[in-house]
Amino acid sequence: MEPIKIILLLLAGYIVLTIDKKKKLFPGPPVLVLIGIGLSFIGYFASLHIGKEILYEIFLPSLLFISAYRFPPAALKKNAGMIGFLSTAGLLITALLLGTAIYYFANLFVSISFLGSLMIAAILTPTDPVSVISILKEASSDPRVSEIVEGESMINDGTSFVLFTVLTGMFARGESFSVLSFAKDFLFVSLGGIFLGLICGWIVSKAVHVTERKDYQVMLSIILSYGIFYAAELAGVSGVLATVSAGIMLSWEFTHTNKEDHYLESLDSFWGIIEPTIISLVFLMIGIEVTSHLAIDQWGIAFVIFAMSILIRFAVIHGTVLALPKERKLFGWRESSIISWAGIKGTMSVVLLLILDAAQTTRADMIISLTFTAVILSLIIQSSTIYPLSKVLIKK
Repeated sequence: MEPIKIILLLLAGYIVLTIDKKKKLFPGPPVLVLIGIGLSFIGYFASLHIGKEILYEIFLPSLLFISAYRFPPAALKKNAGMIGFLSTAGLLITALLLGTAIYYFANLFVSISFLGSLMIAAILTPTDPVSVISILKEASSDPRVSEIVEGESMINDGTSFVLFTVLTGMFARGESFSVLSFAKDFLFVSLGGIFLGLICGWIVSKAVHVTERKDYQVMLSIILSYGIFYAAELAGVSGVLATVSAGIMLSWEFTHTNKEDHYLESLDSFWGIIEPTIISLVFLMIGIEVTSHLAIDQWGIAFVIFAMSILIRFAVIHGTVLALPKERKLFGWRESSIISWAGIKGTMSVVLLLILDAAQTTRADMIISLTFTAVILSLIIQSSTIYPLSKVLIKK
């Protein structure tokens, strides 16, 4: 990308992210996407392209690390049951139910295999609540709703990526879906990434105190966020889960040291600038990129897929609430509805779509078009309505 174009995109991002100081009138990411769609029709910006390498290898490790190290260990411990189930077994159940529903519905109009339907479901399962967390925190006096949404999103990125990777491997090899083969690959890639991330996160949490220099400590966090990501990928395990696990371990370790505030203050001063910069570029580029992939003649099918993803997510979330005694006492259908609606599709879904697109197989064209359209519908509809919906359903 040309430097002047990057600066202009950052200027647009700055204007959007600062114009609504309380983040009530409109959440930034969907507005950035709409601006990006508009820019795609301007010749000067139409040539911009964000490949999977830039999004996956450069932007994603930072976003994953930021969300992981910032998430309070106390909140993770308090909501461990709900977050743990929704981001692992709950995600797999959601993907299976959604994939089955897509298969039977979509084949009334187009031809999609069951494995292809599962791939669409896998792409739609990761959530990106960056645009709604502040709204949820303000709408309710109980912080657990926003904690569950944020914690689930942090972990389900990794789970969904592993799920997608295993399914696309089967798809590329022309295999039919096999439960045994899927379970073996899924467990190896996910558990391997988690283990590697926890070990490296613990090592860095000890090594950071070798120096008192803040700039060197921040440098070490950069090495961790990207180093563990690439190391896991080279080892054949999940770089996404490794980065998230390393960030969580780092955060947990520093709750047990007297130097926690000093180090976290250093991290926040650096990563606090990086995050909005990346978010601005990513969502603007998503808007520019998505224009060529939208299923203009199949909006109806894409909208039904989007609607089914919300309904099935609600069923799994509310079923989890009813199954967990502690959550059943605290949450009802209102909270389940908000958590479901806050499960917006975003960065990770687009990463998965770009990876699939880079495979350059015409068999995936229908999957890419329908899913890209469903992702954009999610970003725009859910983000723009979460504030009034939360004010109605959640009482302070």
